[in-house]
Amino acid sequence: MAGDSVISPQRSKDFGKHEHGCDHYKRRCKILAPCCNKIFPCRHCHNETSNSLSNPKDHHDLVRQDVKQVICSICNTQQEVTQVCSHCGVNMGEYFCDICKFYDDDITKGQFHCNDCGICRVGGRDKFFHCEKCGSCYTVDLRDNHFCVENSMKSYCPICFEYLFDSVKSTRIMKCGHTMHMECFSQMTMQNHYRCPICCKAVLDMSAFWEDLDMDIDATRMPAEYQFDVSILCNDCNSTSTVQFHVLGLKCRQCNSYNTRRITAPANH
Repeated sequence: MAGDSVISPQRSKDFGKHEHGCDHYKRRCKILAPCCNKIFPCRHCHNETSNSLSNPKDHHDLVRQDVKQVICSICNTQQEVTQVCSHCGVNMGEYFCDICKFYDDDITKGQFHCNDCGICRVGGRDKFFHCEKCGSCYTVDLRDNHFCVENSMKSYCPICFEYLFDSVKSTRIMKCGHTMHMECFSQMTMQNHYRCPICCKAVLDMSAFWEDLDMDIDATRMPAEYQFDVSILCNDCNSTSTVQFHVLGLKCRQCNSYNTRRITAPANH
């Protein structure tokens, strides 16, 4: 009848909390991806699915800000993006960002929206600052304590090639200012690679290793036919030097680093 109305089964806002979601987020809604008009638990689930399609031309990522419709996981009602379900009254996410269309019931992550980044971050707003030159949020201990590289986070990890700016993985800012995933950095150093894959500067304190190399070189005299000078470029301080050749290493005269490369062939050799 025209006068009849459907009574909404009102729930407490915490009903179903932490019981729904996916491997990426605990949340009480799904999103309708406007790019392909399909329903997914979150944008990462969408991206994983779309980028594993057999036809590379069909690969694409979901732009989080483009999401307009969500589906409540409690009552299955499709509705415009909002924190509280318009039908059953539950919080579809304890944390909610209307800009990023982002929901998460696990607020222990310390989510916050950075207006300068334009996306939500985790870790607690009071523990981060936005570096204008690097173009991203860094932990406060790096304020005035890191080498700035313009838009360094708006690049791809040099190890796994995942885009760093909106990656959910922890990121390492190296001494040179370049960035990579923390996990990739650990794997790289465990394999005894100590140089930045982008600029070749040392990313660890190598002073103890250089001292050991000094002793090894002092104890290893080169044969007469290998006693000649070569020109080198230091990857760490960018200076050039002329040094005596040694098969174990070529030491920079400016900063004492062995992170160097030959730039000329020896005369008459």
